Amino acid sequence: MNQLDALKQFTTVVADTGDFKQIEAFQPTDATTNPSLILKAVQKPEYRTLLDDTVAQYRGRALDELTDRLLVRFGCEILSIVPGRVSTEVDARLSFDASASVTRAERLIELYQAQGIHIDRVLIKVAATWEGIQAAAELERKGIHTNLTLLFSFCQAVACGQAKVQLISPFVGRIYDWYKKSAGQAWVEADNSGANDPGVRSVTQIFNYYKKFGIATEVMGASFRNTGQITALAGCDLLTISPELLAQLAANKAPLPLALDAVAAKLLHLQHLSYDEAGFRFALNQDAMATEKLAEGIRAFCVDAGKLDQLLLAA
Repeated sequence: MNQLDALKQFTTVVADTGDFKQIEAFQPTDATTNPSLILKAVQKPEYRTLLDDTVAQYRGRALDELTDRLLVRFGCEILSIVPGRVSTEVDARLSFDASASVTRAERLIELYQAQGIHIDRVLIKVAATWEGIQAAAELERKGIHTNLTLLFSFCQAVACGQAKVQLISPFVGRIYDWYKKSAGQAWVEADNSGANDPGVRSVTQIFNYYKKFGIATEVMGASFRNTGQITALAGCDLLTISPELLAQLAANKAPLPLALDAVAAKLLHLQHLSYDEAGFRFALNQDAMATEKLAEGIRAFCVDAGKLDQLLLAA
């Protein structure tokens, strides 16, 4: 048995790509997309027709509607391959506007439903800002399930649990990147790998907290830099993995033991926390890594959303 097959015994494997032609080979349950992945995909000749067709069919409509229709077109293609869910992201430029995020999410769901897709097969991705978490809480109350992304800190995870969001995506690789860069020449890779990887430690803490206190929100580790980070999180609810790393797991026959254990987590002595807005903002501010990576992530998604706008306008 290869490591990918072994991982699937413990964890729901999700493909992290907009390149749906790559997905089939690995037979993931779900798939996730984001503005950067969709931008990357539409620049490939085999996907360009999706953009051109969308613009041709809806020419003259508002740019934000064209974008949403393109995202849903990709999502529908992905859902024809995976048996589970697809995550589709609300425009990152709305990350600090809860009401606009809700409106945009509702339109995405309406577009999916118009294509015959059941609401339970779509997760709406929203950045885990305070405003994004409040938007997600409102969407969940309306029966629209959410995936809170750009999650780097424990306080974000606690607030997402309070909001009863469906799923969170803690970003393992970007946490690792920050600590490695911050340490500079003092960084020793061997001391910060496997269970000691700072990104792995972050997800493990969140997973244990949720399981200890019976929080139903699913934990989906994301943004991996190597397969060691993935194998150290075997047992996590879900892991979303790039096609490149899926291929490496599929090629590796080494044993893959369970790393995270929901039953064992219930026995841990942990403090239950809750945050109001002021407490959340202060806790996030106190975490330099999370503050920097959240801001950086939103900026990067906004840049790619702008580039996608330009491609749509030029089509």
